[in-house]
Amino acid sequence: MASPSHRHRHRRPPRTRRRTALVPAVVVAAAVLAVSLVVALRPGSEADTVQAEDTSVADARVSPSATESKPETGPEPTRSTASPSTSPTASPTAKSADPTPSTRPSTASAPAPTRQAAAPASGSLAGRIRPGTTYDGIATHYDAADGDGACSFGPSPDMMIAAMNTTDYETSKACGAHVLVRAANGASVTVRITNECPSPCAPGQIDLSRQAFAELAALSVGELDITWSLLSPGTSDTISIRYKTGSTQYWCGIQAIGHRNPLARLEVGTGNGWQRLTRTEYNYFLSPDGTGCGGPLRLTDVHGEQLTVEGIAVRPDAVQPSGVQFSRR
Repeated sequence: MASPSHRHRHRRPPRTRRRTALVPAVVVAAAVLAVSLVVALRPGSEADTVQAEDTSVADARVSPSATESKPETGPEPTRSTASPSTSPTASPTAKSADPTPSTRPSTASAPAPTRQAAAPASGSLAGRIRPGTTYDGIATHYDAADGDGACSFGPSPDMMIAAMNTTDYETSKACGAHVLVRAANGASVTVRITNECPSPCAPGQIDLSRQAFAELAALSVGELDITWSLLSPGTSDTISIRYKTGSTQYWCGIQAIGHRNPLARLEVGTGNGWQRLTRTEYNYFLSPDGTGCGGPLRLTDVHGEQLTVEGIAVRPDAVQPSGVQFSRR
């Protein structure tokens, strides 16, 4: 049987130690819980968290838009040209759309043809035969009879005439052109184009009347290597106008005769301005619906000079003087 003193030591000290350990634990737990509740219930803590998430979402929405706009605006010629070197992310497509490479060659090559600098309008108005240009070819000869031909001018007052190959005839654009022909032997002759030389005449070839060919060499030679160029001759004559057979106020064909320089356009006056007529291979300008027939005419040569003609009535087959002429070039 245990002594009272033994029972006393056995019961009370352990009871005291339990109480001492339990109190601090409860205090610590209560403190942690209080801190947690304060943090959890702190005003604005949840709003800050949501706001931060919204900000990141907004940033995510803005960023793709900016990125997507770059491919759309990158290929625009103006932007890619303005800063090609400052756009390291520019795509190869955007660079190829830059107009600079395409404009540089044309700018560099434009001043090369001196004839365009001397007569800028000739580039848009002249056909294959251009002012200030020398062409290579061969000369042959034919029996021109009275000088009439595909240009429908009628008999020629002189026989210094020629037929132009079909390519350079170019649907009668060569009609009435004065051409200076030079042979390798140094001889030359000026002829007026009144006819067309069909195949086998080659581009550059001119079929001269026998009279004109004889100015360069004997007819027995047959053909000659030549160079030729457009000429603006001196003349005191003025241009004449002729309406085609069958012309009326409802349909008409109009022709200009005796122009110093090749004729590029023929227009008729309307209530709304000038209307350009279509040129035929037989060298008449047609108004199929009668527009402008009997009214004012406007003639334009390959140099861009314009002449206005009025008072020409619809008189089929009659050659009527206009009183005007293109300037000598």
